[in-house]
Parts: sequence; structure tokens; C-alpha cells
Amino acid sequence: MLNLRIFNMALSIEEIRRYDRQILLPEFGLQGQEKLKQARVLVIGCGGLGSPILLYLAAAGVGTLGIVEDDTIATSNLQRQVLYTSDKVGMSKLTEAEKRLQALNPFVEIIKYELRLSANNALNIIKDYDIVIDGTDNFPTRYLVNDACVLLNKPFVYGAIHRFEGQVALFNYKGSATYRDLFPTPPPPEQAPNCAEAGVLGVLPGIIGSMQALEAIKAITEIGEPLAGKLLMLDTLSMQSRTLKIPKIPDAPAIEKLIDYEAFCGVSLAPAYEDSEITYEQYLDLLAKPHGKSAIQLIDVREKHEFDIYNIGGELMPLSELEKHIPKISTDKTVVVHCQSGIRSRRAIELLKTKYGYTNLLNFAGGINAISDTL
Repeated sequence: MLNLRIFNMALSIEEIRRYDRQILLPEFGLQGQEKLKQARVLVIGCGGLGSPILLYLAAAGVGTLGIVEDDTIATSNLQRQVLYTSDKVGMSKLTEAEKRLQALNPFVEIIKYELRLSANNALNIIKDYDIVIDGTDNFPTRYLVNDACVLLNKPFVYGAIHRFEGQVALFNYKGSATYRDLFPTPPPPEQAPNCAEAGVLGVLPGIIGSMQALEAIKAITEIGEPLAGKLLMLDTLSMQSRTLKIPKIPDAPAIEKLIDYEAFCGVSLAPAYEDSEITYEQYLDLLAKPHGKSAIQLIDVREKHEFDIYNIGGELMPLSELEKHIPKISTDKTVVVHCQSGIRSRRAIELLKTKYGYTNLLNFAGGINAISDTL
């Protein structure tokens, strides 16, 4: 049973009217609603997955919602992050999410953490909650959330999206499998693109996030059959789904402490690469200098279909076949490398520096996503 804090907390007449349609469910009833009111749920991220998670948990009457988020709203978010509107671009996601959720349901307490979850703060934050829902799109955070939940014995609702496909699972629930039973080791970074790199149909995070909210409600109220020890996989193009069992790995190494998860997942950058960042404005300044255009080579390491949709005039050299283009990459000009979000271009720079000795490389911080927000 979840370690919920039990109070002598009756529902008000206003709350009973608000939640009437779910209280009418015989499996749910007043008891289920009171459990929701007593529950404390932590949601990591309020983007594509976090938006429907938070909207439906707030509407359902979860008593306390903690939200971890440190980003601002970008135009490219609006296609799927339904918490926000066009007039809020540039503003804090956390602040605007709180306003929207309080307007939706004033009976819900919102606790804000405007920071990035890390090994230094995760245990201190998660310890105060009954269940954690991950709404991020990166492997380091998933491993961090999983390990912190294992150490604190908290259930963890997992969701992942990729283009037209999604996954949902409930980990560490009543002794069930954990995320490390599903993924004992992280995939190589180049095989794990996020939404900014691979793209995603906007409806998909709405579907998967809603499923995550449902799994949390089922776990809190102890109704139905939660996805504990199981992985639900959904292909929205065919609307085919399947559920796989996740067996626990026997004799798996015990999780004893939190670690450096970016290093564990192979996405850490050496300090030298941080000094090689350039913004779009700085790039324009370089072009404006005497002989600027002739002194700069711009390389686009995205795939051809991305380049065809929109490009800024760089030479197309996809990361997947970059080494074929080595003879074309200048050693005496300033070489500016970019992709969609700045991640693949960093990998390209790392490859060119470590394997081929290039010392004249600059990375577009934020890639096309950052550039489009300035246009």
C-alpha cells in the first residue's frame, strides 16, 4: 500500500460536486476521492508529457502536486504542451503552469521547484511525496528518478515518446521491477534522440501523459490493475498496442547512492566544449566582420529530410555519415556546426576533435530551435 498520510479530512460540498462523476464509480467512490485528496504527487517536467499529467491530476483532485521545471516557454512547445498559450512565450513554464492549474482547481496545492533535478537535490525533494511521475525526455533523468525512488521506496510512473510511438510503465510498486530491470544500461546517445531531434506528433504526449496520470490514480486509490512489472507500448499510426512483462533481474547490483547520470549515459561534455558554444547573434556578428563570410564554414549535421524542411544555408553533412565528409571540413576557417537542438552538433564536434584533431570548431547553442525563436 502507498505510504499516504492519513488525515481526518472530509470532502467539502463544493469538492463533492466537482468530483461527482468519478465518485459515482462504485470501484472509486468517496474513499477513492479522499485518497486522492490526501496524496502528494511529484511531477518532473511540465512539457509535452507533464502538461496532460498535471491537468488531469489537478482536475481529478490530487491534494498536492509538486512540479520540477526550470525552462521557459518556446514557440515550438505550443504544438504539444497544452498548458500554455501563445501570449506566454518566453515566460517561466513553472509559473504559468501554476496559474493554469490553480484556475482549473483551487482545491489543489501546488509546490514549485524551479530547478533542474540532480543527484544533489533529488532525494531531498522526492522524500516528501508518495509517488513520482517522470515527464522528461532524457535517459539521465530517468535513471536519476528511478534510483532515487528505489532508495526512498517510492513508486515511479514512467512514460516515453518517440515520433508516433509511446511507452508507459509503473516501476518500484509493491516490489515490482524498476527502470533498471527494463534498461540495465543506457543506449548510446546517438540512438536516443529526444523530441527536438527526432520530432513527435503533438497528440502523442497527450495520450501517453494521460495514461501516466491514470496509472498514478490507480496506484493511489488501489483500483484496477496497474502497469507494475509491465510495459505498455503504443503505435499511434496503427493504433496497435502490446504489453510486455518486465522480469526483475536476479542478483542485480544494489543501488546504494546517486551518481553522475550524464556521465553514466555518455552525454557529458568535456569542459573544453562549453567554451566552444556560439549563439546565433554571435554568429551574425562574425559574418558581419570584414571577410567574415569567406572565413567561416557552416555545417548542418541534421538528416536530409530535416534540412529540406528548413535550413540556414549550411553544408549538409549528417552526423550519421560525418566521417565521409572529413575532406570537405576546413582546418583553417572557423567551422560552425549546428543541428536542430545543439546535441548532435556537440557529438559531431567531439568526434572531430578527439578523432581528427580539429581545433577550429564552434557549436550553435540550441541549434535551429534557438535560432527560430529569435526570428
